Amino acid sequence: MDWNKIDEYLQLATDKVVFYLPRILLAIIIFWVGFKLVQKLVELLKKGLEKTGFSETLRPFLASTVGAVLKGAVLFIIATVLGADLTGLFAILAAAAFAIGMALQGSLGNFASGILILTLKPFKVGDWIQVDDKFGRVTEIGIFSTDVLTPGNKILIIPNSMITESVVTNFTEKGMIRLELEVTMPYEESFPKVERILCTALKDVEHILDEPKPEIGILNFDSHNVQLTVRPYVKPDNFWEVTFNAHKAIKNAFHSHNIKVAYSEGVEIGKIGE
Repeated sequence: MDWNKIDEYLQLATDKVVFYLPRILLAIIIFWVGFKLVQKLVELLKKGLEKTGFSETLRPFLASTVGAVLKGAVLFIIATVLGADLTGLFAILAAAAFAIGMALQGSLGNFASGILILTLKPFKVGDWIQVDDKFGRVTEIGIFSTDVLTPGNKILIIPNSMITESVVTNFTEKGMIRLELEVTMPYEESFPKVERILCTALKDVEHILDEPKPEIGILNFDSHNVQLTVRPYVKPDNFWEVTFNAHKAIKNAFHSHNIKVAYSEGVEIGKIGE
């Protein structure tokens, strides 16, 4: 047995233990203290975001993201204390991040748009909005898309990037919306008379707001009729109910007062049935 070799190995092992043991103990302390500190910071962040009225959808995501980043920083410090060379790891992570970013370019755009929507709050859940020609009530605002319920009871899943790149009309922001109703009257009829009939008819329609008052005017002239516009104001939730009831009330009023119209089949004046 070569005792010199054994002594050499024991000395080498002792040197390694003396060299690494303090570092391992320090790494354990950093791990324990660091993760406890991260947990406290995440809890403080959640409370702070809640007090400032930050989006309920975004709060858990931000808290978990910040927690993951801070925990990653703690692990990085531990690896540095232990003497690990992280240069190669960083190169691999950078290449992987670039590849993932290119593959998920559209999703990342929706993600960034979702962060903007949840932070700036151009609308909230329950608001009636219109994005391009898509109209409905917002039911959910997600990180990647926004769900909108149409009056026809269909769910539209709109990518958030489409929302931030388009003109968004928020009908709920002001607490009211103006209906755009169009009716016609014959040229021989008196506009002041028809205007009074329309005003009276609208007063009997439930949910039409008294202020601002409904607007009634001549919109255009065609070959057969005078085109009128009727613009009452309603709350967004009553949009379709008032639209249908207002058309019904106007038709009944025209029938009661014998207001005639030109049918599309010709230029002859005909009566309106009940």
